[in-house]
Amino acid sequence: MTGGVLVLCLKAVLLLGSLLMALMLYRTGLFRRYPIFFAFFIFRILNSIWPMFLEVSSDLYQKVWVLSTPIALGFYVLMVVELYKLVLEKYKGLYTLGRWAMYVSLAVSVTISVISLLPRIQPSMPQPSKIMFYMLATERGVHTGLAIFIVLILCFLSLFPVKLSRNVRVHALVFSIFFLSNTFVLLMRSLFGLHLADAVNTVLLGITTASVVAWLTLLRAAGEDTQSTPALYGQEEESRLLVHLDSLNAALLRASGR
Repeated sequence: MTGGVLVLCLKAVLLLGSLLMALMLYRTGLFRRYPIFFAFFIFRILNSIWPMFLEVSSDLYQKVWVLSTPIALGFYVLMVVELYKLVLEKYKGLYTLGRWAMYVSLAVSVTISVISLLPRIQPSMPQPSKIMFYMLATERGVHTGLAIFIVLILCFLSLFPVKLSRNVRVHALVFSIFFLSNTFVLLMRSLFGLHLADAVNTVLLGITTASVVAWLTLLRAAGEDTQSTPALYGQEEESRLLVHLDSLNAALLRASGR
């Protein structure tokens, strides 16, 4: 199978998977539990259709890309917030602190990314090219900040025996793979330019398609009723860690005046 045919097949499977995913979330009622996640798939369906009708080199394609990219980045931020809220829904103090920490890290990452690109933006550049540079810098900064935050969420889940539904654990794992793969592609583009763009984009498309299939296969309405903790600790150690977590959460709630 040639590269072009493979990419076309992956795009078709991704579009079909996104359609089925949105339908599944709606029919099972899970869209109420994951509203941002559901809205993201509606956006992904629409955002997968318009490139089929425009030439990549056309001005209209560039304009639509510039308009749609901030929306996609906004969805990524909101989905990470939604995931973090699901993980810490019983620990409001920790959730509030972490949310503000995420916003600060995003602001710092985007600022550093934009500053790093300023020397490459020449005054003689046409305005559309400057906008593309700023958009790419913002995209890289947002992905970097969110990637760091997602790694921290995974570290938290590995350190503390927090009781979560099966769906939340599956969602956290699949979304982490999905998002970190996107961040990896941006890093490769920054390090090696466009030399490996086609190959890396194909790999990314494959990982994204596999992530959608995993969500579609593993998320179930019954998965919200199955609460579990990782079997990494004994009963005594688990109780000690949860008491420590409750104490920390209570202290943060008092500090925030709630």
